[in-house]
Amino acid sequence: MDEDPFVTHRGLLFTVAYEMLGSAAEAEDVVQETWIRWDAIGPTARSEVRDPRAFLVRMVTRKALDRLRANARRREEYVGEWLPEPLLTAPDVAEDVELAESVSFAMLTVLETLTPTERAVFVLREVFDVPYAEIAQAVDKSAGAVRQIGHRAREHVAARRPRVQVSRGEQEEVVERFLAAVAGGDLQGLLDALAPDVILVADGGGIAQAIVHPVTGAKKVANLLRAFPKFGAGARIVPVLLNGAPGARIVGLEDGHDTAIAFVVDHGRISRIYAVRNPAKLGMIDVETALSR
Repeated sequence: MDEDPFVTHRGLLFTVAYEMLGSAAEAEDVVQETWIRWDAIGPTARSEVRDPRAFLVRMVTRKALDRLRANARRREEYVGEWLPEPLLTAPDVAEDVELAESVSFAMLTVLETLTPTERAVFVLREVFDVPYAEIAQAVDKSAGAVRQIGHRAREHVAARRPRVQVSRGEQEEVVERFLAAVAGGDLQGLLDALAPDVILVADGGGIAQAIVHPVTGAKKVANLLRAFPKFGAGARIVPVLLNGAPGARIVGLEDGHDTAIAFVVDHGRISRIYAVRNPAKLGMIDVETALSR
């Protein structure tokens, strides 16, 4: 018996929803809603669907779009900076360079600046290479309008995305040096690992203590992080793969809240640090998440 198309494409559907929403929990909800709708169609009607993959992608896109539009007010009222939910990913995600870039924190934060429709068109076209005609059906626009939206979204993303091309080995080496400096409270080591104009962004969601506004500059960031050894005897830094790139998890802090950290590495130094402390966003960092294109 052939595997149900939903099961076959579940990883793809989750990845589409996650890249559109930046929320793993909401992406899971959208995938579940898509399954319920798909199952309700019935086996006879499902067997007549000519292209199940395209059909399911359209379904998940529409549901994710509804969520994005409904979330606009919540994002405006969010306490502090809003960051995506980090995912613990397998090494094979990092090996797929295009997929890893598309789910990176740097890319997801840029996608947050697009309108919901622009984000859907960009993700479907640039990441998953969905034909314009299929995207048009998913977002209820004409193919011509979708092309224009896609062009506008590409220009917007190109102007804001970090132009970083570094090897996995270089990323690991820089992050390893940085984490060792944090663990040891080594100010000079931190300064050596950080780009002069490094930016640290933290997300506590008003639940866990975190800086409310981004911190810019190597000296300011280093002075903030060098206090780590004072955060409690049980505090540990654990290297992990987050969103397809070397990252870290800090556990055992005195306030009881874990921290997931993602990085952007540029020319041998760290240029961006994203620290997620909101416990509501850390539900997917204990088990590897399957992503696919």
